[in-house]
Amino acid sequence: MSQITIQCRLIVNEPTRQQLWTLMAELNTPLINELLLRVNQHAEFETWQQKGKLPAGTVKQMCQVLRSDPRFTGQPARFYMSAIAIVDYIYKAWFAIQKRLQRQLDGKVRWFEMLKSDAELLESCGCNLETLRTKARELLAHTSEQPGLTDSLEPKSKRSKKRSGKAQTKPTNTQDEKPNLANALFEAYRETEDTLQRAFICYLLKNGCKVRDREKDPEKFAKKRRKLAIQIERLTKQLAGRRPQGRELTDEVWMETLEVASTKDPEDETEARSWQDALLRKSSVLPFPVTYETNEDLTWFKNDKGRICVKFNGLSEHTFQIYCDRRHLHWFQRFLEDQQLKRSHKNQHSSSLFTLRSGRIAWQEGKEQAPPWNTHHLTLYCTVDTRLWTAEGTQKVRTEKATEIAQQMSKTKEKGGLNEQQQAFLKRRQSTLARINSDFPRPSRPLYQSQPHVLVGVSMGLERPATIAVVDALTNKALAYRSTRQLLGDDYKLLNRQRQQQHQNAHKRQSAQRQGAPIRFSESELGQYIDRLLAKAIVGLAETYRARSIVLPKLENLREAIQSEIQAKAEQKCPELIEAQKAYAKEYRSKVHRWSYARLIANIQIQAAQVGILIEEEKQSIRGSPPEQAKELAIAAYHSRLSHKN
Repeated sequence: MSQITIQCRLIVNEPTRQQLWTLMAELNTPLINELLLRVNQHAEFETWQQKGKLPAGTVKQMCQVLRSDPRFTGQPARFYMSAIAIVDYIYKAWFAIQKRLQRQLDGKVRWFEMLKSDAELLESCGCNLETLRTKARELLAHTSEQPGLTDSLEPKSKRSKKRSGKAQTKPTNTQDEKPNLANALFEAYRETEDTLQRAFICYLLKNGCKVRDREKDPEKFAKKRRKLAIQIERLTKQLAGRRPQGRELTDEVWMETLEVASTKDPEDETEARSWQDALLRKSSVLPFPVTYETNEDLTWFKNDKGRICVKFNGLSEHTFQIYCDRRHLHWFQRFLEDQQLKRSHKNQHSSSLFTLRSGRIAWQEGKEQAPPWNTHHLTLYCTVDTRLWTAEGTQKVRTEKATEIAQQMSKTKEKGGLNEQQQAFLKRRQSTLARINSDFPRPSRPLYQSQPHVLVGVSMGLERPATIAVVDALTNKALAYRSTRQLLGDDYKLLNRQRQQQHQNAHKRQSAQRQGAPIRFSESELGQYIDRLLAKAIVGLAETYRARSIVLPKLENLREAIQSEIQAKAEQKCPELIEAQKAYAKEYRSKVHRWSYARLIANIQIQAAQVGILIEEEKQSIRGSPPEQAKELAIAAYHSRLSHKN
């Protein structure tokens, strides 16, 4: 991913701010709310949900009908297009989340059906316990010896060395084999319909792919099964939860719900819960943003004072001044240069090679007590392609686009008997192909040259926000390790200061909650600054070793890894007392810092994109030390990359 997002403050007079707030809060946001509601209530919504996407043009058709509605008239045409794009994006994200939750639910339901006690397994297979254990041993041996499964049961490091023709003399790690063996058994369970065979597989899976000589504690088994049932209930509730909602900028819905709840009794628990959710839901403060999907919707120029300004399609009578951080100023200067070059050469250059890709006007929440257009701040978010900053990167993008256009034209010509629209499409494509060959005067900087087999794994934990392992995947050896202290160097003291600050804020928050007082303090930006320092050090290390990619842990697996780390410390501290372990874990969580891993990952992604280093994601293991986890993360990503190529 070579795109990053930068931002700046938009400065304009008060009447313009008031007009823009009125357009966004009183017209555009209600339009988006209505579109979301109509999609929710559509007769085909269940079908769309199963397919995981909305049919092309669905939201556009709905918006076309609403454009004549008096509630939404008077908006620039660009605002209607923005509403369509935002609703499409919201549902695309929502469908993706639903798909992931459904996949998790299906897996847990399947495992719940398989997770049976020894008595239930004996009843289903009609044999005694000793026979069950004997057959399970035979199945385990047979599964391990099958040619098709032998490779899958070996660690990835061993498989890679087999491919490269190198001998493997190091003994295999049984802990690494267990997940692969479990996957093989799950696959065998799906493929067979034999009741006996399924019983033997269930016995092995519930016992960790082993045959136990003693029966499992019934209480522990019941607790494990109940825990799984609770997870299924929670996932089911999440899937059945509310569909995408809009932003209510007024308290009208809250007042209506309060009036209904105070005048009649709920019919059932579901209605009571819906009332409670509506009353506890906090109204939104800011309207939806306005998106500009094309870079020519923004016109850049300098005013008489030499300050960079911008005008927007649909708001061309208003001029907005750019106020930005010095480290982002060069980007806005580039936006201006790109457009000036195209205008001065009579459109002989293509806007598809502009550094700016898209923009978005939004409001940032302020703290003053004033009219909303004076309280909140206008902000412009710009998405840029970092490759288009240099001449070499631009040439790479030009080649990709030329290849894509040539393929599109070739497919269209193959159809034969082209109509007027298709001929016009070919003419436009041919014109674009000619314009992208016009050069933009950009600085020269050699493209980042990487070694495909070198990866940087980043493991994340509770005490150590980031631990690095630079790995050569061909030899499965770590070239370098870096701890959080080594990455930060002299700035490590800032991390300790951040921990103290969070600990103090936690005490203040607890005291305020006990007294029922409002919480008036907030976290400083120290954590964000530390994230930037860590990201800079990680990307710098990747450049030093010419790594092809930086491998980050998937956030969905981080919670389990962190909880496992806490549990391990609790068991080590209190090996026999369960209650003491729980108390220690609770106290430990309150003492150590709580890090924003999503923010750290975002900073790494942004800085890696500027250099040209790829970002990969893998699940982080819950076993091993942080350096070992980082190493395994990199190796797993490398083999995943190879499997996708094959």
